[in-house]
Amino acid sequence: MNDAPDPERNRLSARIGRVASVGANMSGAVGARLTGADNTAMARVVRQALGRSKGPLMKVAQLLSTIPDLLPQAYAEEFRKLQAHAPAMGWPFVQRRMRAELGDNWETKFARFEREAAAAASLGQVHRAVARDGRMLACKLQYPDMASAVEADLGQLRMLLNLFKSMDGTIDSSEAIVEVGERLREELDYVRELKHMRLFALMLQGEERIRTPEPFEELSTKRLLTMTWLEGRGLLSWLEEPQELRNRIAELLFKAWWGPMTHYGVIHGDPHLGNYALTDNAERLHLLDFGCVRIFPPRFLEGVVGLYHGLKAENRDQIAHAYEVWGFKNLNAELIEALTLWARFIYGPLLDDRVRTIADDVPPAEYGRREALEVRKRLKTLGPVLVPREFVFMDRAAIGLGAAFLHLRAELNYGRMFEESLEGFTPEKLGQRQAQALRQVDL
Repeated sequence: MNDAPDPERNRLSARIGRVASVGANMSGAVGARLTGADNTAMARVVRQALGRSKGPLMKVAQLLSTIPDLLPQAYAEEFRKLQAHAPAMGWPFVQRRMRAELGDNWETKFARFEREAAAAASLGQVHRAVARDGRMLACKLQYPDMASAVEADLGQLRMLLNLFKSMDGTIDSSEAIVEVGERLREELDYVRELKHMRLFALMLQGEERIRTPEPFEELSTKRLLTMTWLEGRGLLSWLEEPQELRNRIAELLFKAWWGPMTHYGVIHGDPHLGNYALTDNAERLHLLDFGCVRIFPPRFLEGVVGLYHGLKAENRDQIAHAYEVWGFKNLNAELIEALTLWARFIYGPLLDDRVRTIADDVPPAEYGRREALEVRKRLKTLGPVLVPREFVFMDRAAIGLGAAFLHLRAELNYGRMFEESLEGFTPEKLGQRQAQALRQVDL
């Protein structure tokens, strides 16, 4: 990989420009607050401002809207309307990026490179290419000055979350924004994403029906990631297929998510439906994006599994201990009760030893909404509750995975599958496996 000096590091001038641009867009939101606009109206103004800002801030706002309880309801609903897609940058940008990453003769390193982007999002775009050995490739190019934009936008986001805290006072999101910031900075590091790709290939090597792209290290840098192109139909195109196929897809999704989690303490933190594709007859699941990956310490998994056993046995002490392991502070009976209301929702399908849907008769867009509202109502009497940072992506990913199961209308024995994934689990064994795997991929 190219180790040349970084010409696009976090630059003060770029940060100042980004702050000025976002600040201008957000001025309407500040005005709405000063004039006493209600939450619904102000949330709409903020969402419109974020939509104009594009880039990392919009991406983070979308992410926050998927983390239950973190935002007031009006804001969560508005932020979910933000669109992830962005217009692709043109050929002059592509030439500059490729020349900077691979040198002046970069085109000779491919048999073919398509000028038009195959996909574009808030942080970069993807181009199809063909390797000199004939393999189809996907080249992921990062937009200019993203490091500066991320730092500027995280500062704006802290101000926005402080505003929410002053208005609502239910959730203390200070740890959450630290977590989001770290994951977003990692997402800009394509060298790290390449290692994440190898890590998932290693963790899933026993699952022949789940595949990850093969990275091309010699054609990759910190801002260019080249990998094999995996064909397949997107998840949403399977929703009207026979029940058997939809169940098969849901089973593969379950294995792809919970297997790495319970065996290595690693999750795919962005369970967006666009990150999955399936081959004919749903025989094989392709995982397509590894920018947002969370590696947990073994002790956190001790809490995940301990809470499961505590809920199953209705053991209050075991449940409370799991929250302590996760890092919740100032636990009392009321807080434990509020947290357990949410835990029973998340773990509910895993506690049942029967074939069932993930949540009966609930539209995907409503998944977790009612429970989150009830938890927020209870927390209002307890003062700001600090959400431990490691809890953020676990919660978000679990909701995203559940929504995928809802879209598929899958009917499976989730409890039995979870028990199978826990076979032989101990925090010590997980820690050993994790350490060995991370060494193998140099993480």
